[in-house]
Amino acid sequence: QVQLVESGGGLVQAGGSLRLSCAASGSMFGINAMGWYRQAPGKQRELVATIISSGSTNVADSVKGRFTISRDNAKNTVYLQMNSLKPEDTAVYYCNVQNDYGTINYWGQGTQVTVSS
Repeated sequence: QVQLVESGGGLVQAGGSLRLSCAASGSMFGINAMGWYRQAPGKQRELVATIISSGSTNVADSVKGRFTISRDNAKNTVYLQMNSLKPEDTAVYYCNVQNDYGTINYWGQGTQVTVSS
């Protein structure tokens, strides 16, 4: 079992920055990918960015150049630095960890990010 604790969400004006953190605890055996997804009201959950243990990343086109994902393997923590935030970035952001096959897959409780115009 893996527990994920997210922090760092909040309200920010357009153009501002926020940093999300997600600390994982428990049995991380087999877990390779850590990442962030988001879900805006009335929309499906979508990938924001993921990073595997080697440091390779996958970043959604909509946030490329503005958001940076990183991880501290020693602390089992993944970060999302969000710069130049836009109102359309408003969503609940969910931390996710999974193995290479998707058969081990855990979600955090979500943290609200609200960007005002």
